[in-house]
Amino acid sequence: MSEVIASAAAQSRLDRKKMRKISTASVIGTTVEWYDLFLFGTASALVFNRIFFPELDGAIGTLLSFLTFASAYLARMVGAILFGHFGDRLGRKSMLLISLITMGVATFAIGLIPDFNSIGVLAPLLLLFLRLVQGLALGGEWGGAVLMTVEHAPENKRGFYGSMVQIGVPIGTLLANVAFLIVASNLSDEDLLSWGWRVPFLLSAVLVAVGIYIRLNIEETSSFKMVRETGAKAKLPFVFLMKKYWKQVILGGVATLSTGSTFTLLVASGVNYGTTELGYSSDMMLWVVMFACVIAFISIPYFGRLSDRVGRKPIIYAGVAAEALLAFPFFWMLNSGSEVMVFVAYGLMMLAFSANYGPIATFLAELFGSKVRYSGLSVSYMLSGLLGSAATPAITVALLAATGQSSSIAWYIMAAAGASLIALYLLTETRHGDIDAVEEAPSSVVSETAAR
Repeated sequence: MSEVIASAAAQSRLDRKKMRKISTASVIGTTVEWYDLFLFGTASALVFNRIFFPELDGAIGTLLSFLTFASAYLARMVGAILFGHFGDRLGRKSMLLISLITMGVATFAIGLIPDFNSIGVLAPLLLLFLRLVQGLALGGEWGGAVLMTVEHAPENKRGFYGSMVQIGVPIGTLLANVAFLIVASNLSDEDLLSWGWRVPFLLSAVLVAVGIYIRLNIEETSSFKMVRETGAKAKLPFVFLMKKYWKQVILGGVATLSTGSTFTLLVASGVNYGTTELGYSSDMMLWVVMFACVIAFISIPYFGRLSDRVGRKPIIYAGVAAEALLAFPFFWMLNSGSEVMVFVAYGLMMLAFSANYGPIATFLAELFGSKVRYSGLSVSYMLSGLLGSAATPAITVALLAATGQSSSIAWYIMAAAGASLIALYLLTETRHGDIDAVEEAPSSVVSETAAR
């Protein structure tokens, strides 16, 4: 029976029309999620310190604003465990819809919070609560979106289709920055702080509605159907995961650490550093981020496709190493005072990030058997966010306050890259694994294509 199911699963992956539909649904959904998430990051760098922490020193207010930004990463881990449990028990599709709706409601509500001057300390507390809800939703959404593409994809295109989910990050970030740029460019500073900043948050409702409509029309993955048909569901997926795959969870999280630290440097910490320390205008820094996101949009799928030809690890290795090598030159170019060099710095670092980030989703998915793949992929990735993305904004502000030197941040980026390279070295190549393997990781089961 299992052979028949596996054969049907393999045949379903040859339907290109279905793959385009599934890929589009995943990209739109993750775009919405990352728009909501990074809209908060942009607002943290530009306005939240003045709206919700106005009575504090500028650096302290920014630090607390970024700590609120980071709080979602704790919730993301909880969301990864919670949604992973039900994703491995009930299926991928239903969890994707629930997580998207939850994220949309939280983001819309952020746009309605009164400021500190209106309700006092309750304002930042409400902000923190809704930020936690955002994190909870994203903790379950990303892993499900990746699996909807990777588990459906033909074996020789898993890297490419997995990378398509990843472009939701630059698209969502691009949309978030465009929304803020339009608002900031057409309003006075007073109007921006009083009501203008709310508009991008409220507009997220439109994107969420589109995402829900698209995701209602996709079907469950073949790999999960096989788990269901063979009766292989884990009673407690997270417990089974940590018993069987704890090394992959930890090493996968550390291997992905540098993606979070680098991207957060570009879209949050770098914006804050450029505006507060170097005197660049907010509009200019937003244009720089948007330029970098366009580069990522083009290069992430390229590196994902390349990983299908040469393997996941070589491409990820190259990306992480490039991030480390560019750490000091990145700040030299920012500190040069030349706006052109700022664009060059961001472009080069985003290219390095794309090589790292493009194949990483597929690589993580291939580390786990389908019985607990939703949990394993989600927990491992959210661990990387907790270690990298969550800490980076606060650490960079603290390092600048303590040393006054941007080189301290460069050392931090290099350290994160070094940790990722070591963890990646300890993990196996996964390109030729059998994605329908239930109990064992795909990398432990050599596919027929690889065998030939």
